Amino acid sequence: MFQQTIASRVDFAGVGVHSGLPVRLALLPAEVDTGIVFHLFGQDGLVHEIAAVSANSALTDLSTVVGDPAGSSVSTIEHLMAALYAMGVDNVVVRIDARETPILDGCSAEYVRGIAEAGVVAQASRRRYLRVLKPVSVESGGARAEYRPYAGTRFEVEIDFANPAIGRQLYCGDLTASRFTRDLARARTFGFMADVERLWAAGYALGSSLDNSVVLSDDGGVVNPEGLRFADEFVRHKALDAVGDQALAGLRILGCYRSYRGGHRLNALALRALLADRKAYEIVEMPSRRVDPVRHAPLVAVAAPAFGPQVL
Repeated sequence: MFQQTIASRVDFAGVGVHSGLPVRLALLPAEVDTGIVFHLFGQDGLVHEIAAVSANSALTDLSTVVGDPAGSSVSTIEHLMAALYAMGVDNVVVRIDARETPILDGCSAEYVRGIAEAGVVAQASRRRYLRVLKPVSVESGGARAEYRPYAGTRFEVEIDFANPAIGRQLYCGDLTASRFTRDLARARTFGFMADVERLWAAGYALGSSLDNSVVLSDDGGVVNPEGLRFADEFVRHKALDAVGDQALAGLRILGCYRSYRGGHRLNALALRALLADRKAYEIVEMPSRRVDPVRHAPLVAVAAPAFGPQVL
């Protein structure tokens, strides 16, 4: 019913998967209605505040970026955003000393663990939700995504790769903290040996290793000696990414997100399409009065201009 923040500071350190550079990141409790805000400590000695919302995001393929890619920006935020969203954290300041979050072990597990150890606390203001009212869909290069009305928050993610180690996989599930922790948080990012030299030449994947990525060989085998954490780890990671990218709505979405052969760019396009159609959603909030726990708590519509998400 109420907005939430973390109970205490949480620190992380590692390297950026694309930059290969060391980075330190700290999560700090924040006041109500702060949202998720990055405080980037730049080389100019200034602190650049970047709100993690769709209006500040760039259309990119390899990761999710907020801010100005040519100036002050933070990239590869999707694993952190997914953890915050799934664990119910509405307000937090993310202090970071580099332009890319630490990849850690390639998923959301360490972020989830840190948030759980710090604890999540309720705040004085009620939480607001974005409820999907009608279908909104986008297509791009044979990939497609759609938001549909649904009573909860649900993800239905399907991938289809020619690589025999992946093939066609489907993940469907309602989003809860426990389900995310069990089913998605440990699913690692993945890539192909055939793409490594191309990515390196373009200045990407400089921090990628078998410690933080599942790597597939040219013949379709998994290079990592420990193998996969899940038989369908690939689609689970795509679902994890979709959770993190949806978090850029600025509000929690009540609806079902479906995608086929999606990625960061398609996720961003779908969210932008939803937010651009004012008839496709409404802003609602949970009442503070006690309700029958067996039944769904009623949702009360509120004035959209006062609490609406930031859109382009």
